[in-house]
Order: sequence, then C-alpha cells, then structure tokens
Amino acid sequence: MLNTRFLHTSSVCVAFLTLSACAGVQPVAYSSLASSPQLKENRDNDAAQTPFRYAAPVLWSRYSQVIVDPVAVYQGGDNQFGDLSDSDKDVLAAYMHKTFAETLSKRFDLATQPSPATLRVKLTLTGAEKTTAVIGQAMHFDIAGNLYNGVQAIRGGKGAFSGSVTYAVEVYDSASGRLLRAYVTKQYPNAMNLAAAFGSLSAARTGIDKGADALVEQLR
Repeated sequence: MLNTRFLHTSSVCVAFLTLSACAGVQPVAYSSLASSPQLKENRDNDAAQTPFRYAAPVLWSRYSQVIVDPVAVYQGGDNQFGDLSDSDKDVLAAYMHKTFAETLSKRFDLATQPSPATLRVKLTLTGAEKTTAVIGQAMHFDIAGNLYNGVQAIRGGKGAFSGSVTYAVEVYDSASGRLLRAYVTKQYPNAMNLAAAFGSLSAARTGIDKGADALVEQLR
C-alpha cells in the first residue's frame, strides 16, 4: 500500500500542477517538416491540443483511396522526445502506422500507387512522454489526484503524470503532390482513463488511437 507520506507528497504535486496549469511539453511548428512554411497558428477551440494547422479547400468525397506512408521519426533538433529511447520511438512509429492504416481503411481503400482519386498521408512522430512510473497510476487512487484528473477530463486536458504522443499529419493529393491538409497535434487519453495509466507507453498508444479516429472524421 502507498504510505501516508507518499500520498501527502503526491497531493502536494497535484496541487502544484493545478496552480500552474502544467500540461507538459507543447507542440511547435517543427522546422524540418515539409509543411512547416504553410502551418499557421490555430485560433480555434482545439488550439491547445492542435496548435498549428493548414487547410486548403477540398472536396474529400472525390477521394476513395489512400496511401499511408511509413511513419517517419522526426530527427530535427526541435523534436520533443526528451529521454525516450530509440527503441520506444520505433515501437510507437510502428504502432502509429498500423493504427492509422487500419482506421483510414474504414473510410478509404488502401492503395500503393498514386491516382487522381487517391490521397497520400504522411505521418511524422515528433515527440512523446511516458507515463511516470508508480505516481502516474497513484494519481487515480489519490483523492487530490482524482480531483485534478476530473477537472482535466472536463477541460479536455492531460492527466497528472500521464504520457502523451505528439506528431504531424500531412495529407497530399497523391497525383499532383498538392498539400491539402497539415497539422501538428498532441494526443493523450482522457484524464480519468485508468487503464491507460498502466504501462509507460500505454497513454501514447491511446493518444494514437484517438488521433487516427480524429483524422478520419476530418476527411469525411
């Protein structure tokens, strides 16, 4: 069992997080992305989670197929991986490609060759945070932790000491190479999602799941 001293310490940490409104690292308009010159500051309600985007006028219904490129692991100096190991980056990149391809296949036929009716989706993993071992799970059992996470869940914010994933999406017309949509986003589980608190990369994987669903909705 967690001792009283640990619970007191965790409560103090949560209080600090609440007062400082700390949400961890925030995405940037990564300078080495092909779409970086087109990305603009997002001023809509989802700006905290998707701070940069570009959108051209598109009739998405004209596209029936999609090519999903292998996920690139961002190498620029403004990456936000922290101390994440190369092996963990590769694990997340592989999971991202599999998840986005499977999810996009619910809306499009998967393709390998360009055509006027085919989109090309390029995904770049630009950062990730692991869930903090022990304390990330303890926040779901601590009164103050639950209070903080409950407020974050209402606000759509990240849970205390929870992990996350940050990535860029670039959607092209595969035949012309024209950029149709691009954005940088940070995804994470609902702050009250207990299951996603177990496993250092579980929260990042859940964020990828959410992000794949969100992309499909944008392309309808």
